[in-house]
Amino acid sequence: MLNAKRIFSAFVSLFVIQLFILSQASAGLIGTQQEIEMGKEVARQIEEKYPLLDDAEVQARIDRIGKNIVAVCDRPDLPYTFKVLDVDEVNAMAAPGGFIYVYSGLIKLMPTDDELAGIIGHEIGHVVKRHSMGQLEKNLGISLIFGGIFGDKGKPLQSIALSAISAGYSRSDERQADLLGYQQSVKAGYNQYGMLMGLTKLYELNPKQRNDLFSDHPEASARIELMKQYLAEAHVTPTVKQIDANAAQVVDGDWSLPVIHTGVGATGPLYRAYLVAGRLYDIKNLENYSKDKYEIREMGRDLAIYYDDRNVVTVTSEDAAFYEVSVRTLADRYMESLRNWSI
Repeated sequence: MLNAKRIFSAFVSLFVIQLFILSQASAGLIGTQQEIEMGKEVARQIEEKYPLLDDAEVQARIDRIGKNIVAVCDRPDLPYTFKVLDVDEVNAMAAPGGFIYVYSGLIKLMPTDDELAGIIGHEIGHVVKRHSMGQLEKNLGISLIFGGIFGDKGKPLQSIALSAISAGYSRSDERQADLLGYQQSVKAGYNQYGMLMGLTKLYELNPKQRNDLFSDHPEASARIELMKQYLAEAHVTPTVKQIDANAAQVVDGDWSLPVIHTGVGATGPLYRAYLVAGRLYDIKNLENYSKDKYEIREMGRDLAIYYDDRNVVTVTSEDAAFYEVSVRTLADRYMESLRNWSI
């Protein structure tokens, strides 16, 4: 009769050897075409479960943003699709092969293209780095190992794929996707602060609201701090100073614009300030910058300050009412401040 310890030792050795072999070859377990076919099946099941939003304009908008980011990503040759689901949850998801879905609840929370570009870039980042495929290959490897040891042929590939996708991503994967969301959206021409705006809004959601993008609240805070670090490392200025829950200011050293106290629609003071700061960053990096290129244009009851053809900030009647001055007076204050900005 064989010694039990020897049997156990042999079992462990076999397990370790197979695990090592599979870990070395894991990247080659699933090819690109297989990934695309699995993605098609996942997409089919998603669209069977959730209705698509019946709004051609919104669908085209999300498709345009997505394709702008695909054009600058590191896996542009996949058959990417971008669709909006008529689901009032704050969420987005990426199926293998580049099938991206945005929930209508997310679009309501993030009305600007800049915010959405960061989140869509995040989902594209998961595809670029094959995060779901990496998880699937690990699951597949374990299935093959135990199949070889116990004589089981293992679960069907599709079953393992769906399990891997449903399990979600690791913290490391999410942080890597955040960085790519930032880098890719900026490279595609969107606001430097767009990704930070999106992450901050997700963090501020009521904890009772369903939000798979940010299910771990402490980790959400850490991801926001990392995004601020990326912006600092890229020397993105001006920055934004949050004065309180209802006020924010665009600052650059000792220079600043008048404090923003009011929101516009779903875009509160903090996010208006981020948008303005990002626009000024782009403007100061243009060739032949000149303070004389700022001008005030009428926008109905409001006045917008432009630099050439770029909207810098819109001064609303609500802004003026807070300061108890006319819209023209407040717009003139912004103009004076901008012309005193030393880049």
